[in-house]
Amino acid sequence: MLVGATEDAVRSADPQVAQRQMDLLAAAGFRAVRVTQVWAPGDTTVSAADATILANVFAAAKKDGLEVLLTVMNYGSRTTPLTDSDQADFAAYAAAVVRLTGLRHLIVGNEPNLNRYWLPQFDANGDDAAAPAYESLLAKTYDAVKAVDPNVEVIGGALSPRGGDDPTATIRPTHSPTQFVLDMGAAYKASGRAKPIMDALSLHPYEDHSSIAPADGTHPNTTSISLADYPKLVALLGQAFDGTAQAGTSLPLYFDEFGVESQIPAAKQDLYTGSEVAVTEPVDEATQAAYYRQAIALAFCYPNVRGLFLFHAIDERAMTGWQSGVYYPDDTPKSSLAGVKAAIEDQLGGVIATCQGLRLTPTVTVTQRGRVLTLRCSLDCTYVAQLYRVPGRLLVSKRGRARAGLSTTLPLRVPVAKGSYRLRLSASAAANAGKPVLLRQALKPG
Repeated sequence: MLVGATEDAVRSADPQVAQRQMDLLAAAGFRAVRVTQVWAPGDTTVSAADATILANVFAAAKKDGLEVLLTVMNYGSRTTPLTDSDQADFAAYAAAVVRLTGLRHLIVGNEPNLNRYWLPQFDANGDDAAAPAYESLLAKTYDAVKAVDPNVEVIGGALSPRGGDDPTATIRPTHSPTQFVLDMGAAYKASGRAKPIMDALSLHPYEDHSSIAPADGTHPNTTSISLADYPKLVALLGQAFDGTAQAGTSLPLYFDEFGVESQIPAAKQDLYTGSEVAVTEPVDEATQAAYYRQAIALAFCYPNVRGLFLFHAIDERAMTGWQSGVYYPDDTPKSSLAGVKAAIEDQLGGVIATCQGLRLTPTVTVTQRGRVLTLRCSLDCTYVAQLYRVPGRLLVSKRGRARAGLSTTLPLRVPVAKGSYRLRLSASAAANAGKPVLLRQALKPG
């Protein structure tokens, strides 16, 4: 599972600025970044200015070892791609982005269940107009992107976690993700399409307020979907798509926006403008770190989830925006950064949570340099290392633990005396342990 940041601060025409901002993400432990690229009506190719920005983003990400997810979206509801011509242009533009960047993960649109990004939401009869139109756009974009590179993962949805489902609303006509998924399924079935429209679905599972712990934010009696509503989301996808060419119950998921706002200390107040929105209910930085850890642990245990992205890494200066980062606007770290970084490391090591039904087996390598043997496990692992003199004399046996991805010196030494030696090493995941891996390796005298 990728744990990343949703952060457009890395988009810069200056490669040094892009790299500096990307370095902040890497320093916080993030392994991926999600950025946006705006399409406008009539665009079928990427402008020279945007091509420069994207080149800087991808170069900086490559240097820091971060995976890039990119959202191609219309700026707002005034530019909703509704006509066949606009949808064809949008699809061509998305394909051009893939061709230009070598992108591996493309998200189509942003929160089409909200009137802020997509209008109309309802037709004159009060029926859903947004989901069928978005399903059409998704299908066209899927085909255009796959024609360029069939290995690109096309991700649909990018849904807001809440919506009203009220066609009489005049100020904010919206759809809940629950109804939108079902209506997407109905539109897909009505289209008669015999191939998928997406390889994965994304959702923005924000809690109702930042003060709500992720594990507590279930909505069994409403149409909202937050992190803890994973079973409901999977069931909805099954209801919408199972039995068709489009995966439903088994569809991979990305939670590509999730944020917890933190309170601003007095010493940093001058970095911000405006006033906080009352309903946000920001928490202290220790609670922010704890909630982010809990969110990562929840997502880690969900079988279909492929990524969780924190929105943002760096606070927005305007208090009407999101102060959900692990950095202040001056790029200095909050006290929550250390806890978030540790949570990401524990997730990578497979030890952030014990998950029902999850069984992990690490891959291991051992290198020899003189008398010293160094172990690397792909997950946090426990091991038993035994040194034998061939044909079968056990010289030493040691137990230990290794951290994922780090070189760990085994607590034994290869003899210097002439002879044939062999290492027998058994390793198991430190948590959620599955079948142990067994390595046998011939050694040279030290």
